[in-house]
Amino acid sequence: TSIDGIDFFTKNKNYDIVFDCTNAYDAVRHYEVLKELNIKVIDLTPAKIGEICVPCINGDSLQVTDNINMITCGGQASLPLIDAISKSTNNISYIEVVSQIATKSAGMSTRINIDNYIKTTEYAIRKFTKVDECKVILNINPAEPCVFMQTTIFIKFHDLEQINYEHIMCNIYKRLHEVKEYVPFYELVIPPMLNENDILMVSVKVKGSGDDLPSYAGNLDIINAAAVETARKHVNSFALLKSGK
Repeated sequence: TSIDGIDFFTKNKNYDIVFDCTNAYDAVRHYEVLKELNIKVIDLTPAKIGEICVPCINGDSLQVTDNINMITCGGQASLPLIDAISKSTNNISYIEVVSQIATKSAGMSTRINIDNYIKTTEYAIRKFTKVDECKVILNINPAEPCVFMQTTIFIKFHDLEQINYEHIMCNIYKRLHEVKEYVPFYELVIPPMLNENDILMVSVKVKGSGDDLPSYAGNLDIINAAAVETARKHVNSFALLKSGK
C-alpha cells in the first residue's frame, strides 16, 4: 500500500502482482498504467475489465491474463451455490440474489459502485449459468449492532417435476465445503427449500475472521479471501506471463 496510489508503481516497477482495491472507475485507469508496466492485476472492484473468477468454480481452469476480476462480494457469496445448482439441472428460468451488508462495512467505494456491483454480478451469473433472466439486489443495513453479511438466492425452474433435489443438495453441500477451505466462516443459514411459490430458496451468512476488520465485515473478508486464493493458485502462472515464457 502507498499514499501515492497508482503513481507509486510508475516509480517502483519491481512488482509482479497488484491487488486493486480502489473503485470501478479508477480501476480502469490503473489497469492501463499497470499494463504498460507489465504488472498483473487482481481486481477487487466491479470494473469487469479482465477475466471474472470465483476460485471454487474456475480458479483452476482460468486462462491467466493480465487482469483477473473478483466480481463482487455478493458474487463471491452467491455464485458458488448458484453454480452448484445450475450444474444439477438445465431447467432454471430465473435467478435472484439479495445481499445485505452492515452500513459500517460499506465504504465510499462500495457506495459509488452500487450500479457497477449490480451489473457485474448479474453479468457473472449469466456467464456461469447461461441463464439470461436474473436480478441482483444489495441492501445496506444501518442496524445496530451491525448485521453480518447474508446472501439469499431465489431460483425459479421451468418444470419442477424435472428437478432432482437430492442431486442439488449433494452439490450444494460439496460446494459449501470447497468455499470454506478459503472462507472459514461461510455458513449455510437456510438450506435449500421450496417456498410457497415453488421457488427454490437458499441463504448463506458470511462472518469475517475479525483479524484486521470487524467480524461483521464478511463482505470485505470474502472478496479478500477469494483474491488471495486466486493469487495462490496462479502466482507461478503470473510470473511466467511476466517473463514472457
